[in-house]
Amino acid sequence: MFAFAIGGVILGVRLSILAGGAAELWGMVLAMVGALLGLVLAPYLTTRPVRAIRRRMAQVSAQTMVAGLAGLIAGLLIAALVSAPISLLPAPFGQLLPFISAIFLGYLGATIFIMRENDITNLLSSRFQASPGESGAGSQNGRSILMDTSVIIDGRIADIARTGFVQGPMLVPAFVLIELQHIADSSDPLRRRRGRRGLDILNRLQKDNTIPLRITDLDVEGVREVDDKLVILGKQLRSPILTNDYNLNRVAELQGVTVLNINELANAVKAVYLPGETMDVQVIQEGKEAGQGVGYLDDGTMVVIEDGKANINKTIPVTVTKVLQTAAGRMIFAKPGIE
Repeated sequence: MFAFAIGGVILGVRLSILAGGAAELWGMVLAMVGALLGLVLAPYLTTRPVRAIRRRMAQVSAQTMVAGLAGLIAGLLIAALVSAPISLLPAPFGQLLPFISAIFLGYLGATIFIMRENDITNLLSSRFQASPGESGAGSQNGRSILMDTSVIIDGRIADIARTGFVQGPMLVPAFVLIELQHIADSSDPLRRRRGRRGLDILNRLQKDNTIPLRITDLDVEGVREVDDKLVILGKQLRSPILTNDYNLNRVAELQGVTVLNINELANAVKAVYLPGETMDVQVIQEGKEAGQGVGYLDDGTMVVIEDGKANINKTIPVTVTKVLQTAAGRMIFAKPGIE
């Protein structure tokens, strides 16, 4: 407002000379117009650009910022080396080209380093990697893994992380933690228990030194759904999403985000039985078809036993006749056999 008011006074005095009017009146009127114009334009020149930059920087990971800064420094160093011979060119090229080359090479260096930030990070981590005998040395080589609310509540991730199959630090965004807290504060007893179970799992993971767990304040402005935020954040950070939510799995895959599904992992590590193999199964209930009995293996695989209804609440040897893979998991069909 002050700058525009001063500009209005100067403009008013010059216009008064051309119009032959009173300089004080012209200066006062245009100063008020300039102050009003400055009041209207001030947010667009100050606070709004700053807020836009802050929102953008809040969505950028520290790894990306460090890579961009390193690329900018490398580009400026190269520009400084080439500016000496370029400055010997005749005017105006000798004055303009060093400045243009500094802008171009700085931008090019930052862009290249950001595009290859994962390769650079892996290269540096391999250089400074601890010896294989030290605990947790292998867990620092992978990318950060974003955790969904469902996989935290599920709880199996704590046991999986302890085995060392998770390669990379686990990242829990603040909005996932807030959703977990809302579930823990729910009036529904079942949801409340599930939320508190998720908080307990996070405490276990934080105390376990096998895989580092970090809470991040990274957020996605303008998006309300937690799943949508996770997918966008996964694309920005180039990080896989750890979940057991079927819908999130499909949406993330359609958008090119890597998904680590706990349910798919559980199905993949179940014991493989071929037709003709025998096993012991406890028949616990009646099947859908007449005379069928149903039992379950230790890993949760359903076993449908032909003519097994008569052996309910008994453990009997059965022979596998068919193995069926469904969307819900693996199902085994068997008939009573003899050990």
